[in-house]
Amino acid sequence: MQNLRVAGAQLDLVVGDLPGNEVKILEAMSRAEEQQADVLVLPELAITGYPPEDLLLRQGFIDANLEVLHRLASASRRAVTVVGFVDRAGGGRVPTGDAMERTLANAAGLLYDGAVRGVYHKVLLPDYGVFDETRYFIRGGNEAALWGLDGVAAGVSVCEDIWVADGPPAQQAAGGAQVLLNINASPFHYGKATEREEMLRQRALEAGVPLVYVNQVGGQDELVFDGASLVLTADGTLLYRAPQFVEHFFVVDVPISDRRSNRVIDSISSDRAERRPLEPVAPVPLLEPPEAEVYGALVVGLRDYVRKNGFHHVVIGLSGGIDSALTAVIAADALGPEHVLGISMPSRFSSDGSVTDSRDLAERLGIRFEVVPMDDVFEAYLRTLMPVFAGEPFGVAEENLQARIRGAILMAVSNKFGGMVVATGNKSEMAVGYATLYGDMAGGYAVLKDVLKTLVYRLALWRNTEREVIPPSIIEKPPSAELRPDQLDSDSLPDYDELDGILRAYVEDDLSVAGVVARGFAPDVVARVARLVDQNEYKRRQAAPGVKITTKAFGKDRRLPITNGYQGR
Repeated sequence: MQNLRVAGAQLDLVVGDLPGNEVKILEAMSRAEEQQADVLVLPELAITGYPPEDLLLRQGFIDANLEVLHRLASASRRAVTVVGFVDRAGGGRVPTGDAMERTLANAAGLLYDGAVRGVYHKVLLPDYGVFDETRYFIRGGNEAALWGLDGVAAGVSVCEDIWVADGPPAQQAAGGAQVLLNINASPFHYGKATEREEMLRQRALEAGVPLVYVNQVGGQDELVFDGASLVLTADGTLLYRAPQFVEHFFVVDVPISDRRSNRVIDSISSDRAERRPLEPVAPVPLLEPPEAEVYGALVVGLRDYVRKNGFHHVVIGLSGGIDSALTAVIAADALGPEHVLGISMPSRFSSDGSVTDSRDLAERLGIRFEVVPMDDVFEAYLRTLMPVFAGEPFGVAEENLQARIRGAILMAVSNKFGGMVVATGNKSEMAVGYATLYGDMAGGYAVLKDVLKTLVYRLALWRNTEREVIPPSIIEKPPSAELRPDQLDSDSLPDYDELDGILRAYVEDDLSVAGVVARGFAPDVVARVARLVDQNEYKRRQAAPGVKITTKAFGKDRRLPITNGYQGR
């Protein structure tokens, strides 16, 4: 039995920021050398960031990524670096136009002693959910390839390759691999870390060899990557687990069996002198309870979207309700309270708590707070529209007008001072269209976009267990848009417990109306909710992006036509 010293770096990378990503990779390579590692494992497409999407159609982008690869190779020394990049698999240029053919590969490069010593092309290309890799890449053909790392036969694979039981890692193990190295950009949804770890444990047991899994961290548009990189022994024992949602570098001595393979295509020997022993490390526990994991994803998603897009602070409309309160707390945790401005915009229909509860919240958080009454503007609109609206009763048009005035105020403050507006709507509202285009939907990012209303309450209560930052009066009050006298959400929508149960079944589980009813919901309520969901696709298509935390988020996950004559539900 021998040890292979493995370093791993779960990095928070930026799509398209090739110079910035190169710096982070070089720093990790330097640390691996300092720790006398045999191999450094980095995330999938670490050079380009993931997912690069249609940047892959630009020849200059592919050229620049390959230039970074070769600069990194020139900087490599005694530790073999396994790094993700985009390779030219077809040998030619990147085609454009209608005749575009896929000539690129999602690749892992093995860098050692100043050169690229090996390249692996991802074999299994996902094209479900948020993934669209068959649009850009061709399937690799070297799935059984092994490389010799300091006398150890190593199988290298990329993300999806290991999710299938008989995928490339299984073939590598059958060919004599003594260790499996899998590089990843695996997006988060709640519960996935536990599911993923169990899958990887099964792969290690089936292969009978140790498994090293390194994942990306950080937010990229609507996706969040949670890290939680793993090292498992040949019997499935967890040797190391990295933390979730933070950049992390680790080094582990992985016990390797003495079996040998005659299928190694290149042998890389480090000829190291006796190494310093490593201090024992314990696996970092996964975040518990589930609310902690979801909250961590929301914080990272908002933080990275704001900062990676060049903003320094955010603007949030505070209504005195639970959604805007939770949004403000997440923003304060993500960016620091000094970078958050809350604005209360009371009208003639606002309750007393609209301003007082919002002020209380702001004081507890330490964020900046302003009150901008909007009733004079509303009155001016009503006078202006009087000739057109004459004889018509007060209704949805006047309600939505107030929401749009508030949206205009928030955007004016954003334009004047440069902060990004964060929309506060939740998934339950977005699902059934209980939101106003160009009003409360205005904003650059919607952090609660994939969070059902019942989960909003759970997250607020969980966050208050550490310190009571959300006033109990906000949590306890009945939800209301406060756009007409004595208005409550329950006037227009089913109780949120019932509504969210239906939405989980119809939207997240893709059940038919009959399938939802079979779960015990009233047929008339299910039919009404399904109709609302289907009718409001046009609103969701115009909504701000937001953090994906479920398996079926609106946007990249769930893609339905706006113009849709299908009546079967």
